[in-house]
Amino acid sequence: SAPKTTAKAAFAPGYDSAADGQQALDAALRAAAADGKQVLLDFGANWCGNCKAADKVFGQPATNALLNDSYHLVKIDIGSQNSANFSILRKYSSGGGSYKMPVLIVLSPPGTVRTDTHQSGNPVLTADGLGSFLRQWS
Repeated sequence: SAPKTTAKAAFAPGYDSAADGQQALDAALRAAAADGKQVLLDFGANWCGNCKAADKVFGQPATNALLNDSYHLVKIDIGSQNSANFSILRKYSSGGGSYKMPVLIVLSPPGTVRTDTHQSGNPVLTADGLGSFLRQWS
């Protein structure tokens, strides 16, 4: 039989400062509960150089395929000092102190933290580095 194909939304770089982070997270957790994929929270800022580097890799075909196959990606802006978005970050990453962006947090379908780069350190922001990170937690 022919492989099943589904249309995927194109990866959108950057962080929408007007987006409701909690609403996006809730939708991703509902989808994860239905399909068993992990949820990848990407906390960052549009002015952050490392966030732009990660976005460039996430947008590459091989990395984007890994994301689409195994994750529901939720990009949450913390560069605009949105207190609601910071509350979400602190809920899942309680380490305190200043955060080195991007902060990548992988949640299991029920919403349990599997890894938090605020604690573990960011992977190398290359196709190999992020690809390895995504495969490790998928």
